[in-house]
Amino acid sequence: MYDPGQLRTFLAVAQTLSFTQAARRLGLRQSTVSQHVRRLEDAAGRTLFTRDTHSVELTEDGEAMLGFARRILAVHEQAAAFFTGTRLRGRLRFGASEDFVLTRLTEILESFRHQHPEVDLELTVELSGTLHEQLAAGKLDLVLAKRRPEDPHGESVWHDRLVWIGAERLRIDPERPVPLIVFPPPGISRAMALEALERHGRAWRIACTSGSLNGLIAAARAGLGVMAHSRGLIPPGLVRVPDRVGLPELGSVDFVLLYGSAERGRGKGGPARALAEAILAGADRLHRASRA
Repeated sequence: MYDPGQLRTFLAVAQTLSFTQAARRLGLRQSTVSQHVRRLEDAAGRTLFTRDTHSVELTEDGEAMLGFARRILAVHEQAAAFFTGTRLRGRLRFGASEDFVLTRLTEILESFRHQHPEVDLELTVELSGTLHEQLAAGKLDLVLAKRRPEDPHGESVWHDRLVWIGAERLRIDPERPVPLIVFPPPGISRAMALEALERHGRAWRIACTSGSLNGLIAAARAGLGVMAHSRGLIPPGLVRVPDRVGLPELGSVDFVLLYGSAERGRGKGGPARALAEAILAGADRLHRASRA
C-alpha cells in the first residue's frame, strides 16, 4: 500500500521540515519530493503536512505516519539484506557529539549492531569541533556532529536554532556580566555564544567549563548560569531563557553526517553508509520537536 521511496521522502521532509533540504538530502528535485508526499497523502487518505510559504509542520496524522514509516522501512531493509545475502563486515569508527548523550541514539546503534553483528562498531563521544578534527586526521570513519550553517560539508540530518537555556528560577542581572556555562574550545556552541555576546557588546564571564554535557547540565540546574544549546535537545529540568532578559540571538546550527576519506571512496556498500542510513531514518527520534 505504501511505496518505500515515498516513505523515505516523507521521513526526510518530516525530519528537516523543509522540502528543499529533503530534496538535497535525497538527491531529488523539489518537485519530485512534493509529488512523493502528495502520492503518499493520497494513499493514506490523510493530510500529513500543513505548509505555507514560510513553514512546514506535521499534522497529527503525519506524526502517526512517522512511526509507521520507520517500521515499514526497517522491515523492508531487513528483508532486502536477507534475500540479497549481504553481510557487512569490518571496523567502523563512529563519532557522535556530546549533544546526543541524552537522546535515543543508543536505540539506533543497538538496532544497527543487531542487524550487522559482524561489524566492529567503535564509538567516540566528543565535542563537535574535536570530532571534525579527528575525522580530518583519519581517526574516524563517520561522524554525527554540529556544524555552522555556512559550512557546506556533510549530509544534513536536521537544522535547528541555538537558544539560551538555564534553570527556571535563574535571574540574569542586566548590570552584571552574563554567567556562561560552556564546553571548552573548540566547541561550536561555545564559539557562537561568545561571538553573539561580543557582537552586542554584552559583558560575560565563564561560570563553568566542562567537556561533559552532563557536567554542564548539572551546573545549569544548580543555577550557575546560562548555556547555548540546540532548541530541539533541551535537557529535562532546564528551560529557554525568556526573550525579555535581552540576551542576543545565537543563530542556527546544522546537525550533519560526515564521512572519512576512506569511506567516501567506498560508495554505498560499506558499514559507514549503512549506519548513516539508519541515523537518517531515525533522525526524528534524536530530538524533541520543540518549535517555540
